[in-house]
Amino acid sequence: MTEIQRYLAEEVAEDLADGIITRREAVRRLGLLGLTGAAATGLLTTAATSPAAAEAGDRTHGRSETSWAPVARESITFAGPRGTLIAAWASAPRPRGGVLVIHENRGLTEHIRTIAGRFAASGHAALALDLLSEEGGTGAFPDEAEVAAALARIPPERFDADMKAAVTELKRRLHGKKLSAIGFCFGGAMVWRLLAAGESRLAAAAPFYGPFPEGGDLSRSRAAVLGVYGGLDARVNATRPAAKAALEAARRRYELLTFTEADHAFFNDTGARFNPHAATEAWRRTLNWFEAVD
Repeated sequence: MTEIQRYLAEEVAEDLADGIITRREAVRRLGLLGLTGAAATGLLTTAATSPAAAEAGDRTHGRSETSWAPVARESITFAGPRGTLIAAWASAPRPRGGVLVIHENRGLTEHIRTIAGRFAASGHAALALDLLSEEGGTGAFPDEAEVAAALARIPPERFDADMKAAVTELKRRLHGKKLSAIGFCFGGAMVWRLLAAGESRLAAAAPFYGPFPEGGDLSRSRAAVLGVYGGLDARVNATRPAAKAALEAARRRYELLTFTEADHAFFNDTGARFNPHAATEAWRRTLNWFEAVD
């Protein structure tokens, strides 16, 4: 099992532990990922007895109000290393920069498209890449479990190449503007991978609660990194020391920001773990980070 496959399987177990899906659905999703029998049972049992799972029912969030004014997005295609890539494009009238947006393990959803639109409304044109482009795009799959299973079958190096092609497309559309990247959950892991793969055209990056790749070397990147974490997200947080060590070794400017009362996927307002206060502050911090980089 690869790093990415293990991460996607652990996502299923965590969703079960938090009561988001049933055990039957969890077993189905693990089967799609290639885990059956004792391996699937062991993973689900471990997640159910973890401290984070035991505390899940006690978490409550307060009330807040957030204003959304996303720019309309359009579906686009552009050339990738192995064929046509699919994305959502949100154009800012007078862009100060550009942002590559990488989706969760649910694929290029309306939620991710909306994030691109929000960046554009804030002055940063945004391109949200579909990492299932070669398979016909996220819309070619019947449900999010099939999407995650398809992502698990793709060699990670293909993701690296497709993301680099998306940076090239951003640069073509925004000549002379500084470029950044952001990703969520699976997408956060992808942003870390992109930096470790030597992408040097990004001025800034904001991986949200994405596990750091084993042996990741950031020395060829020049991005200033804002790593965003949920304090209740023990699984991803276990990789935070490795991320810090790699950032220190590469002498990169960075901030590792933890929202202590937030969980994994707290930024997704369509999900069960949405934390409006943490999400609002994380958005503000991210915009400020992208604005501040040289």
